[in-house]
Amino acid sequence: MLINDLISSRVSLAPMAGITDYVLRSLVREHSKTCLLTTEMISSEALTQVKDTDIVKRDENHSPVSYQLSGHKPKMIADCAEYLQKYADMIDINMGCPVNKVVKGTDGCALMRNIDLAEEIVRTVKAQIKIPLSVKFRLGYTMDELNYVEFGERMQSAGADFITIHARTRSQMYAGKADWKRVSELKRNVDIPVFANGDVNSIESAEQCLEESQADGVAVGRGILGDPTLIYRIEQYLNKGIYLPPPTLEEKIEGMRKHLLKEVEFRGEEVGLKFVRKFYPYYVNGFQGASKCRGELVLMDNIRDINKMLDEILMRNRILM
Repeated sequence: MLINDLISSRVSLAPMAGITDYVLRSLVREHSKTCLLTTEMISSEALTQVKDTDIVKRDENHSPVSYQLSGHKPKMIADCAEYLQKYADMIDINMGCPVNKVVKGTDGCALMRNIDLAEEIVRTVKAQIKIPLSVKFRLGYTMDELNYVEFGERMQSAGADFITIHARTRSQMYAGKADWKRVSELKRNVDIPVFANGDVNSIESAEQCLEESQADGVAVGRGILGDPTLIYRIEQYLNKGIYLPPPTLEEKIEGMRKHLLKEVEFRGEEVGLKFVRKFYPYYVNGFQGASKCRGELVLMDNIRDINKMLDEILMRNRILM
């Protein structure tokens, strides 16, 4: 597939470690048939050691889907990218992850401080794969190192077909406000498509992001938590002018049940229940006593009790309505 086919919906699911797993990608795909899905970050070091891992699992309908790799060894990343071609429609190189354990290993956003190495990685991977290649990075490492325009130009010259840029620096992590307006400068200086990422958590913010960034599309990250319909709703508005409202509490609770069940099927009950706990604050919110309910839910270790609590939440809120 050509890059323009892969991003035709103008919305993508941004990669999030420990979040955008097989299950969440499948839930998003149930609603959006055309958005670009992206896997959670896959360590090239780990994939070199173990190829048969659940992190690469996909369904036939997951296309278009991009597989994201992290690392700093060009040949190793290229070998992993070549292996992943049997799953992926596109390979994405992570050059934006801000977490300490990643940048200390000279991976992720640390590569923005070593443009020559970043360029070598892209050039080496591009020479070894037959599918499109993208790069995800940030505005820079710190506010004093805003090198995103030069970085984007160098990635394009090395062979990147597509860019996703998180409109914050590494030092900001996820704090403050994403600076969408800066993305427009990158867009003016490269010829390949650019998606803007950061703080896109609603139809309204997606529209504003596109207006300020002049990007070709938006990548939705944390906004998807608790609402796998968001990307589809943004697509409907951007491409058809149709505004679909956010999910109601009842729809969010039913979404949580489905998410829970699918993770249990995928990982087994014990591991699946623990994995989904991180999503509770996003599904169970917006009503009086929500915090107390979440506190009780995280202590439950079987689906029966969790479903009973969710029934009680719905019953209580129906009475209040």
